[in-house]
Amino acid sequence: MSLFLPEGNLINTEENQSYINSFDRLTQAFAKQRILEAKVLVCDREHNLHLNLGGVKAIIPREDGALGIREGTVRDIAVISRVNRPVCFVITDITTDENGEPLLILSREKAQKMCFDNYIDTLISGDIIDAKVTRLESFGVFADIGCGIAALMPIDRISVSRIEHPRERFTVGMNIKAVVNTIENGRISLSHKELLGTWFQNAEMFSAGETVTGIIRSVESYGSFVELAPNLAGLAEPNPIVEKGKQASVFIKNIIPQKMKIKLIVIDTFDYNYSPKPPRYFLRGSHINRFVYSPDESDKVVESVF
Repeated sequence: MSLFLPEGNLINTEENQSYINSFDRLTQAFAKQRILEAKVLVCDREHNLHLNLGGVKAIIPREDGALGIREGTVRDIAVISRVNRPVCFVITDITTDENGEPLLILSREKAQKMCFDNYIDTLISGDIIDAKVTRLESFGVFADIGCGIAALMPIDRISVSRIEHPRERFTVGMNIKAVVNTIENGRISLSHKELLGTWFQNAEMFSAGETVTGIIRSVESYGSFVELAPNLAGLAEPNPIVEKGKQASVFIKNIIPQKMKIKLIVIDTFDYNYSPKPPRYFLRGSHINRFVYSPDESDKVVESVF
């Protein structure tokens, strides 16, 4: 596991709490330049962030609020939006305020630079990393891959089964795994579908003769495609009751690995409200060079190469 966690994953650890609740430990963290986390209480009119660390006042000056703020390549919303949320930081100075009380000067920018130089800049395509969903857009997911540094996961890389919107798979704040797909000009693009299992691994969860639940993903003249799992869909016979986006109970007629097909019959349909659960991962480890989705028996090879 990386030493540089997505923001919010460090704050409640016993070690982090031991630092931020003791002034002596805070001075040790200052000397070690250790990355800590705490929740932002206020963003003032100059966009400085104010925190309280175990009764000690602390401030993150605006220009230290995020990588890119100082240079103007990142907008101030990156700072303003941190109110009532955890932020990572290192202590850059211990001084006193106008009343002679202790005041800690913090830098989120420095913590992010440490994360980038010592972790993110070492990543290569195929690395499997921890991430936290921070924003859902129609075109994909933004995920924190360390210390609040975001990477994009395009919608077509989320799962084999196509979806209308990432909210069908994820919620903001969800901790996930991701594969580093591409790295261009320091920007990382993520993938996810390779972690959700091959066609065979998913098909093994089902048997011919069962009636199971699925989601109708598309309706064609020759039938409808029904998602049985995020990385598995089958083709159902034409039925006038089917409607894209609805949940369906489907009877499994046949499973054919050679053709990578599952034949279905729709029994009934229901309205469906998305309530994403943490993904089930079939692939563990820290790196993957090649992922072959298609079964060995199939003439068609579907793969990802990193």
